[in-house]
Amino acid sequence: MSVQVGQPAPDFTLKNTDMQDVTLSSFRGQKNVVLLFVPLAFTSVCTNELCSVRDNLNQYASLNAEVLGISVDSPFALKQWKEKENLNFTLLSDFNREVVKAYGAQYDQLLGFKGVAKRAAFVIDKEGKVRYAEVLEDARQLPNFEKIQETLRSLN
Repeated sequence: MSVQVGQPAPDFTLKNTDMQDVTLSSFRGQKNVVLLFVPLAFTSVCTNELCSVRDNLNQYASLNAEVLGISVDSPFALKQWKEKENLNFTLLSDFNREVVKAYGAQYDQLLGFKGVAKRAAFVIDKEGKVRYAEVLEDARQLPNFEKIQETLRSLN
């Protein structure tokens, strides 16, 4: 079962594309956080989603939100993807599949691969509580970015 609105967000520490640790709770008291889980780097829908976020990152920044993209790809693959697409926000590797499991955002199987992240979006407020949660079963669908931004506006 996925994490629900009103629950404390499961904390985590994951490697970014520079092999540095990023901890969710480090944003507490400072910024709201948008977690975007994507199935696989370099795939068309995932690329379109994250490029859309890249092109609208100033909207998230104006709402005092940090965007974190998470997939089960290695940090090395994510680094190549980030560079290729000029992504201007943090990508995190959940290579061990612990965070996708904790958030209930994991496919049993997708395209023959086990434990791939479902496309999902969570808004975490400055106190560490989940204020928006969307876990999609169909990897071809995109999160509702209007509702994500509406949730962020309600937190400011």
